Amino acid sequence: MNAKQIRVVIIDDETLAREIIKSYLKKFENVVLLAECSNGFEGIKQINELKPDLIFLDIQMPKLTGFEMLEILEEPPVIIFTTAFDQYALKAFDVNAMDYLLKPFSEERFGEALSKAIKLISNSPSTKQKLDGLVKAVEKRDEFLDRVVIKHGQKIIIIPTEEIRYIEAQDDYTMLYTEKGNFLKQKTMKYFEENLNSAEFIRIHRSYFVKLSAIKQIELFEKESYRVLLQDGVKLPVSKSGYQNLKEIIK
Repeated sequence: MNAKQIRVVIIDDETLAREIIKSYLKKFENVVLLAECSNGFEGIKQINELKPDLIFLDIQMPKLTGFEMLEILEEPPVIIFTTAFDQYALKAFDVNAMDYLLKPFSEERFGEALSKAIKLISNSPSTKQKLDGLVKAVEKRDEFLDRVVIKHGQKIIIIPTEEIRYIEAQDDYTMLYTEKGNFLKQKTMKYFEENLNSAEFIRIHRSYFVKLSAIKQIELFEKESYRVLLQDGVKLPVSKSGYQNLKEIIK
């Protein structure tokens, strides 16, 4: 009986990195390379169309990072990450049992990762839960969020945080109100609280984050109740704790 063929897609913006992976793959008879992609947009398209068993995914890509790409995929395949992350960040991969190849990697290390992935594929795993844990762990970073990736119909939109006027909670989602329209994101308010720059955004209510520069004035709405008036005329409620936050910043 022939072993199951493993269908692979390579996603990496570096030509040399793709060539190395392709040369190593040739040693594995049951592995079939379906496509190679130089950016995350192309990668998403090929994964959705070809449904590979395994992808080799670079994390630090310029147009769309590997993690931003994974936010868009509903059913990601088994993944071997190829990365230049430092050792500290790589602990998150170990904890969440996701394999990675630290660039530059040897053919021996490549073979170990691929063999492990093939065993996972044979057991028909669901990688979504592991990926969620991995992304959350790696997102605990020192730098602030500077853009948000949105799947809007069939389009993928990258929104710089500087274009966000305010954010509204909608259960497990959030609505981002921007200069170019409103976009639903599958992230909680807690995520934005942990990752937005507090010098630029402020939580005025359990349901609202507002960009400080978008606020025109604070109004007394009812007795001991306040709301903010934004530059574009939108009015949003302010909670007691939100009012205290505002008073600390706007003196």
